Amino acid sequence: MQDLSCKTSRWRQLKAQLNNVDAEEFLSLHAKHPEAVIIDVRTPGETSSGSLKEAIHLDYLGYDFIDRLEEMDPEATYLVYCRSGRRSIRACTLMKNSGFTNVYNLDGGLVVWAAELQAALQYE
Repeated sequence: MQDLSCKTSRWRQLKAQLNNVDAEEFLSLHAKHPEAVIIDVRTPGETSSGSLKEAIHLDYLGYDFIDRLEEMDPEATYLVYCRSGRRSIRACTLMKNSGFTNVYNLDGGLVVWAAELQAALQYE
C-alpha cells in the first residue's frame, strides 16, 4: 500500500517554482514595467471574445509555441495569463526552463481575476 499522506502534487511543485501574482500585483508589475510583454496563452477561440489590452497571443497549444518562445528576449519581463491559470503555469515553467529570468504568472487566470482586471485594463 502506498502512503500518499505527505505527497505534494506535481502541479503544486511546478507552481511553487514560479512567480505567481494576483491581479493587483499583475497590474502593479505592468505599471512599474511598461515595457513588459503581456502574453495571452489561450487558444484563438478563447481570445476571440477579447484579450487584455496590449497582450500578444501565444497559443500554448499551438504548433509554433516553442518556436515563438525562442524568438523572444529571455531578459525581458513577461506577464503571462490564460483562462484558469493552468496553461499559464505550464507556459511559465517552459519559459523558466528555457532561461527566461523575469516571468510572472497570473495566479488563477482570468476566471478568478476578471472583475479586477476589467476594472483596471480595458478589454479590446
